[in-house]
Amino acid sequence: MREREVKSTSGIPFLFVLLAASAALVFGVINIEPKGMKLLLLVIGSLIILTGLSGLYKVEPNQSAVLSLFGKYIGTVRTPGLRFNNPFYTKQKISLRVRNFESGKLKVNELDGSPIEIAAIVVWEVNDSAEAVFNVDDYESFVQIQSEAAIRAMATSYPYDQHSDGTISLRSHPTEISDRLRDEIQDRLSKAGINVIEARISHLAYAPEIAGAMLQRQQAGAIIAARKQIVEGAVGMVEDALNALSAKDIVELDDERRAAMVSNLLVVLCSDKATQPVVNTGSLY
Repeated sequence: MREREVKSTSGIPFLFVLLAASAALVFGVINIEPKGMKLLLLVIGSLIILTGLSGLYKVEPNQSAVLSLFGKYIGTVRTPGLRFNNPFYTKQKISLRVRNFESGKLKVNELDGSPIEIAAIVVWEVNDSAEAVFNVDDYESFVQIQSEAAIRAMATSYPYDQHSDGTISLRSHPTEISDRLRDEIQDRLSKAGINVIEARISHLAYAPEIAGAMLQRQQAGAIIAARKQIVEGAVGMVEDALNALSAKDIVELDDERRAAMVSNLLVVLCSDKATQPVVNTGSLY
């Protein structure tokens, strides 16, 4: 089922014709004789006018009217304004405006098996009115249910955190995840004539039962990374200090004293607390 546009006539002229016909009917009923003719004229005229009025319908901007005749799809009218078509056509209005919704917080297991909470915002619009009406029962409910199913499927395909370089995770790659989510939802909604404009994660967190443990793991990882950087910097500073002492011929150190000096400098530079120096007032050896 694909949408096809059907021609429609402006309803303004038909509205004036029907108003004039109504006025003529009233005038005729008042002046015609006998009473039997009045009743016949009233019934026939009213049926004609009511039938003509049923052919008038309004199409608002960014709206379409799906026309069908006794269950057969005739076409879709997208021209805004007061329109007129066959009075026996059934007209079903479909909004073409951009809409969005936020899914509820879904509890799923990410790629590593950890339970997480995830929610997303989906921006969508009806692209094909015929498919939205005839291919699915309730396209709005279909959009919401299939979007949540796509969010669950996407969340199970990626880890929450990035464990190695080049790995896409839910938390570290929002752009890639949004594109994947939009494609996942679009694949599920294409049969309903829906175009997914944007999909992005609005809530992402570990489930409450493991949130504390995962926070400790993140803190431990951050501490290890910071310590690694501190040690690398301290080694460079010690190397520079020894090279400067040697280049300026300030003091000569044997291997044992050199090792002791390196150890002391590393302790001072890498310690997370203030160190207490011991001043040697005697000879170096």
